[in-house]
Amino acid sequence: MADGQLILDFARAIGVSDPVAINQSIDLSQPLVWLDLDGTRLRQAMAFFREIESDETGRAPALAAGVLRKRNEVRLLAPVPRPGKLIAIGLNYRDHAAESKMAIPERPVVFSKFTTSVIGPDEPVVLPPGSDKVDYEAELAVVMGRHCRNAPRGEALDYVLGFTIINDVSARDFQFADGQWQRGKSCDTFAPMGNYIATKDEIPNPHSLGIRLRLNGRTMQDSSTSQLIFGVEDLVAFLSETITLEPGDVIATGTPSGVGFARQPPVFLKDGDVMEVEIEGLGVLANQVTHAATFARRVAKTTD
Repeated sequence: MADGQLILDFARAIGVSDPVAINQSIDLSQPLVWLDLDGTRLRQAMAFFREIESDETGRAPALAAGVLRKRNEVRLLAPVPRPGKLIAIGLNYRDHAAESKMAIPERPVVFSKFTTSVIGPDEPVVLPPGSDKVDYEAELAVVMGRHCRNAPRGEALDYVLGFTIINDVSARDFQFADGQWQRGKSCDTFAPMGNYIATKDEIPNPHSLGIRLRLNGRTMQDSSTSQLIFGVEDLVAFLSETITLEPGDVIATGTPSGVGFARQPPVFLKDGDVMEVEIEGLGVLANQVTHAATFARRVAKTTD
């Protein structure tokens, strides 16, 4: 709203104004109800948003009441701070498969990241002890908005709430040494996400978006989601054949060419690096890299 300079407080928008009331009205064990397309809370909040968006005279009272907040007054968390499931797809860009010298997969390559790896915009990515080959991966993420099982491909988008950015940070030494990907993909802070969810009406064609990653201002990945091997409908249909997808589940759709381990010489993240992932229509997700020891000293200093 207002070119991203105003933030709508969903809870206050539907009439829940104080923290105690918020805790009582929302089952804190199920915070993903806010992302349910069939739920009352999201519908109420979206109706309020449309009203404020169409009538600028209502913005001043909303600002005074704290329903709208200025962007510089808030700290954004990940738009899905703890997904029910964080499902990732490997080798899903033609150009990335080519640079990895691997054949185009016949079906989606599916793995997962533990949801404790999720962080928000501007939060630090912490290099784990024992790894010196941590890599970046710019990805388009799909956020589910309905319970979904056996979705026909032609109806798959009906179950999608929208899209966001994710950076599938990966410890390549862990990933390749372990013989499977779970630990190397799931280290704490290895799933930066944000800044927001763009609902699917705002992204009419998710398969025609520019996607790029800059490392310290240098463009490392520069591609398009038109390079996807399996598109959004394919992935939702394929996954839901055997896995029930639920509101707030996130599917990271894969990364294009330009990742660090495939470069000559390889490029891996180091303390102080700044990563920026930009996807057309979804803004820019920025995160700084820090070494575990540096991060520990910073935390200790702030708590003194």
